[in-house]
Amino acid sequence: MLCLFALLYYSWYLIGVFAIKTDEIKSVLEMEGESVTLNTDVTVTQRNKILWKFGDRGVLIALLDDNEVSLFNGTEGQFRDRLQLDHRTGSLTIINIRTKDSGLYELNIKGRPGDRVKKFNLTVYSHLLIPDITRDSSQCSSSSSSSSSQQNCSLLCSVFNVSHVTLSWYKGNSLLSSISVSDLSISLSLPLEVEYQDNNTYSCVVNNPVRNQSQHLDISELCHTCSEIHCCGVTEAAIRLAIIVLVGVAAVAFVVYDIRSRNAA
Repeated sequence: MLCLFALLYYSWYLIGVFAIKTDEIKSVLEMEGESVTLNTDVTVTQRNKILWKFGDRGVLIALLDDNEVSLFNGTEGQFRDRLQLDHRTGSLTIINIRTKDSGLYELNIKGRPGDRVKKFNLTVYSHLLIPDITRDSSQCSSSSSSSSSQQNCSLLCSVFNVSHVTLSWYKGNSLLSSISVSDLSISLSLPLEVEYQDNNTYSCVVNNPVRNQSQHLDISELCHTCSEIHCCGVTEAAIRLAIIVLVGVAAVAFVVYDIRSRNAA
């Protein structure tokens, strides 16, 4: 009798397990600050109750029971005032998403033709800043006297506090070089060397799986020959010296004038 009871219980358990249909995990990518909607793909007649859970611990964040919507803030108020639930389909919308909203979202649908479970893996990427292109300041130093340094311009493209991005140099539409990183909040730099009279179009691009930012290179603005830099440097120094001399002469003249005025008085 005990064995028969155990067999019936086990059969009931298996029926319950296999009655729940679980879909594959859907990957969703989005940028920080945007809104994202996780769709249930069901109609009103196909559901009685819908539950949304977040994270490895399955924290309940939204509930639709018939037509009554209940929203929850999540752990430490993570989703406070940022959740919306469609009262017809049960689709969940998260507004002003943040990187810490990344993670597993589980949808439980209770209704006809049977209970279902859908899972979404949301990845939220940080904002991308425009890359910064600078000239290698050491190129025209006294130690750089090779002929190549007189013909080529050394540049550096940099991005700061980034994660999960790729930094690349392009010549027109052709990729010249790239570097990728998956760590959090680090800086990347990628060098490029061009000729001073190069008329090609160059650009530096930083991108993640969702978006990209680019900076075009103006060779005429950044790249000057070492002789031009030296000339401009000498001229600037001469101008500064002349200003200092003029200020000094004016100061002496004022002191002399002041002394003569006092003696005359």
